[in-house]
Amino acid sequence: MSTIFTRIINREIPAEILFETDKVISIIDIMPIHYGHALILPKKEYKNFLEVPEEELAELMIVTQKVAKSLVKTFNLEGFNFFSNNGEIAGQSVFHFHIHVTPRYANDNISFLLNLKKYAEGQMKEVAESIRKNIQ
Repeated sequence: MSTIFTRIINREIPAEILFETDKVISIIDIMPIHYGHALILPKKEYKNFLEVPEEELAELMIVTQKVAKSLVKTFNLEGFNFFSNNGEIAGQSVFHFHIHVTPRYANDNISFLLNLKKYAEGQMKEVAESIRKNIQ
């Protein structure tokens, strides 16, 4: 089943393409957080970050950096966010992996509301050990 991004990659629907390689494409987000908000995605359809083959990750990051540098230069930015939502609960709405790069400005009223936690004595070590057991 093709996503809207696959249709853009196949030139079935229009998009503003910023940069493109054989494996990666960057486009302007049609519903931006700020003007210039860009998306970087593999041309092959992968549902989320965990499905992207390792050999494709380097090119995705290189293109993400190129686009971010261009945004900084174009808009004279002091900062930007880059992120990816993975899974519906994380806010993913198009299930074709993509990275967002969005300009940030002073007083732009965008915030990531966090409820930061503290580990109990010894809990951080236990959590880390559990994670390490599953790293492959």
